[in-house]
Amino acid sequence: MTVAFGASALDVLCPMHLVIGAAGRILHAGPTACKLGRDRRLEGQEFLDVFAVNRPRAIACFDDLRRLRDTRLHLEMRAPPHTALKAVLVPAGDAEERLIVNLSFGISIAEGVRDFALSNADFAATDLAIEMLYLMEAKTAAMEESRRLNHRLQGARIAAEQQAVTDTLTGLANRRALTGVLARLAAGRVPFALMQIDLDFFKAVNDTLGHAAGDHVLRQVARIMREETRDCDTVARVGGDEFTVVLPDVHSADTLRRTGARIIERVAEPIPFDGHQCRVSASIGTVWAREGHAGGMDLLMADADLALYASKRAGRARHTFFDPAMRAPGPDRRRRDRRDPQTA
Repeated sequence: MTVAFGASALDVLCPMHLVIGAAGRILHAGPTACKLGRDRRLEGQEFLDVFAVNRPRAIACFDDLRRLRDTRLHLEMRAPPHTALKAVLVPAGDAEERLIVNLSFGISIAEGVRDFALSNADFAATDLAIEMLYLMEAKTAAMEESRRLNHRLQGARIAAEQQAVTDTLTGLANRRALTGVLARLAAGRVPFALMQIDLDFFKAVNDTLGHAAGDHVLRQVARIMREETRDCDTVARVGGDEFTVVLPDVHSADTLRRTGARIIERVAEPIPFDGHQCRVSASIGTVWAREGHAGGMDLLMADADLALYASKRAGRARHTFFDPAMRAPGPDRRRRDRRDPQTA
């Protein structure tokens, strides 16, 4: 077999092969092997100047390498990106004692294709490397699609959880969220306060201007409460025109008084709607639990309600702190207050 014929055949059958002369110089490089050199021509270079032999070890010269014929080699290109390659070395079987080295990327084919801009035309038609590459690409695509699906499902789960604890009209926390917040605070020893807030004259807005006006008022009041409280506070809508504000880590009654005063002042400002001025006010009842609340959440809410209706009885648009003496009349008084339309 002549050199020209042998090289031509190998270029088709093993496009990543090298023909090495007896002295260790690269005489010929297959078309795909040529691409490994990038801008550097492989032919004419010493094999061991282009490739480092990682395994077997202790390869000091080409004669050491020649003795490893029919042995699987682990190579690494000396030039960046220092691509790892598998190889097998066999004698060409001619009088010139040339060697043929067939190269492969092995399991690093994806990196090799990327680093050297290869395509399926750079591999032999019978080479399973391309099929493996397709399988790897399919696996990558499937994993990416799975990741996107999991991301969407995670987003949907978070959205559903958020919706479950959010008042749909105002965007505030709802009663379920409030219960969780109070449970955590009541179990700790950090002082906190609870404000029950009820809108005065809200029924008149609904009766005269309709529920659209009422919804608009509720959204504006919700915005005011968010603006007049801290980021760490929880503002919840717990009923039609009933709101609750939970203020953790409160160490001063003046802080609560100022917060209540700001809310009352701003809620009292007319709220424009469709050419009309909606006028409501806010009555507030506050319980300050300085070292927790021994009676639990139900009693905490009940005490805040008592303070709230004390504000209602005192003329509305007021802020009243709970006093244990308010419990003296008993539950019948609170029920009478709730039935009394004058307190609405």
